[in-house]
Amino acid sequence: MNGDSHRSAPEERLVNLVVALLATEQGLTKDTILTSVAGYREQGAGGASKDALEKMFERDKENLRALGVPIETIGDFADPDDLREARYRVPTAEYSLPVDIDFSPAEIAVLNLASGVWGESSMSADARSGLRKIRALGIDVDAPIIGYAPRISLREPSFTPLQRAIEQARVVEFDYIKGGSDAAHRRRIQPFALLEYEGRWHVYGFDVSLGAERTFLLTRISSDVTVTRTSFDAALREGAGEKALAGLTAVAERQRALLEVEPGTEAALRLHRRGIPAEQGIHVPYVDAHIFADELASYGPEVRVVAPTDLRDLVIDRLERTRALHEKAVA
Repeated sequence: MNGDSHRSAPEERLVNLVVALLATEQGLTKDTILTSVAGYREQGAGGASKDALEKMFERDKENLRALGVPIETIGDFADPDDLREARYRVPTAEYSLPVDIDFSPAEIAVLNLASGVWGESSMSADARSGLRKIRALGIDVDAPIIGYAPRISLREPSFTPLQRAIEQARVVEFDYIKGGSDAAHRRRIQPFALLEYEGRWHVYGFDVSLGAERTFLLTRISSDVTVTRTSFDAALREGAGEKALAGLTAVAERQRALLEVEPGTEAALRLHRRGIPAEQGIHVPYVDAHIFADELASYGPEVRVVAPTDLRDLVIDRLERTRALHEKAVA
């Protein structure tokens, strides 16, 4: 039998972990997770050491928290500060809708249809098997777990090879197009963490060519990712996701656009979620001016950039190029 049959894709393991942590209010110990949840269980059966499994679990927790999944750590009931037998859970209340939200009959019909499709396909056989094993240990499992849809956005093709390279602590190579440039350059990095920020996936690691840590947008990777045989110190991955997230947040705090947005539009729906009210409109933090300009230009007349001027110029340039292409097509 091929050794890969004992492995599940990293994203499947993450979903299985969320399903298991959502399924019980009392939480699961690390040992229970490593022996019951698909992804860890197969790795253990394939010969992975307990230390390796525990490190994998710690990285998975970090990745899920970076995605916004609120994993709680519960100490001993007699002594909450004693974490030697810590239990982990995802409180289902965090995913409940606010009580003041109402839906029309038509909206409810659409939601029921969507939840029916999800209910049939969301929980894999591995996830169901894991819940059965957890029940067999005498741990209460909540029934309405089907219908939970993890908040994980669509990913670029480079995500899977990068995730596997991180797990294996292997150096990767890929072609990358920097913002504002049309030319791709070869990058060789030690990948430490993948994280989602502002709905876009990033890989954080050490750029071997530049000799410095960098964060790369997956949408700007223009080639296949090559996972090399060169390894790096796996300890460098520890805490990398949190460090990368803090760095992106700091950049966004330094870069805020002042926008005027037409009420009741798609732009208003999307931008107000990230914005802060201002006298003239809303302030919206952003990380990458070129990516943000692409988004703002896609809204057309629904949004106007008041400041900064360099962002406004980027948006105007995109709109003018679009108009020129349209006029050329019509002609």
